[in-house]
Amino acid sequence: MIFFPPAKINLGLKVLFKRPDGYHELDTCMVPFPLHDVLEILPAKEFSFHQTGLTFPGAETDNLCIRAYRLLEKDHAIPPVYMHLRKIIPMGAGLGGGSSDAAWVLIGLNTLFDLGLSIKQLEDYASQLGSDCPFFIANTSQIAGGRGEVLQPVEINLCGFYLKIVNPGLHVGTAEAYAGVHFSSVEPSINTIVQGPIETWKESIQNDFERSVFERYPEISEIKEQLYSEGALFALMSGSGSTVYGIFRDAPEITFGNHPDYLEKICQFPTV
Repeated sequence: MIFFPPAKINLGLKVLFKRPDGYHELDTCMVPFPLHDVLEILPAKEFSFHQTGLTFPGAETDNLCIRAYRLLEKDHAIPPVYMHLRKIIPMGAGLGGGSSDAAWVLIGLNTLFDLGLSIKQLEDYASQLGSDCPFFIANTSQIAGGRGEVLQPVEINLCGFYLKIVNPGLHVGTAEAYAGVHFSSVEPSINTIVQGPIETWKESIQNDFERSVFERYPEISEIKEQLYSEGALFALMSGSGSTVYGIFRDAPEITFGNHPDYLEKICQFPTV
């Protein structure tokens, strides 16, 4: 079976305080969008994992797809599989690609082997793999609280709007981003703000990681300014960076094509 794990953007990201367990309390809205990895899962005589496209540095034990398989294998009599991941979503980019891949391994195994796991059960498994992972199970726009795993659906109408993402090829570590963050106030909540017209978001929605990340990497700030100069209704850095996106009413143009290290994609939110 073949699956297409999507990327996500954050419509605002507020870091409220550091919790006693060492995690940070967040308030954010996450929205999936049509930039996908490709994940193939097939029954096999022995387990194997193969990745093409962008490479993942690190040990096998760090690979979230493999960890997702091992997690379900502990509780369910699933046979060995062959997994092939075609990696397209850049890593360390604030787009949740690794989390999405892991979540879709859970979804794929549940589908392939008829495990009968509910969305809630899959989200519980996903929360053991990473804070963003549960979001990708339902794969709809959601408000995320807690460390990112406390989810509630939200209706946001972006149908027909264009999304332009620009990744400058920089890897911004999560710990690095948190090191310079300034905590936000609880009110107004991201949920309240995103209910308003998109034209009001520029003045109301923030990403608390931008301040420190922009100081270290001014080229990321310049991308955001460029997107606004091109007519974006709203632009923001996603997650802890380094990807910046702009939302446009009309189709934008490719403008960063002369930067060989940049990834630039334009897509349209589904109209249905």
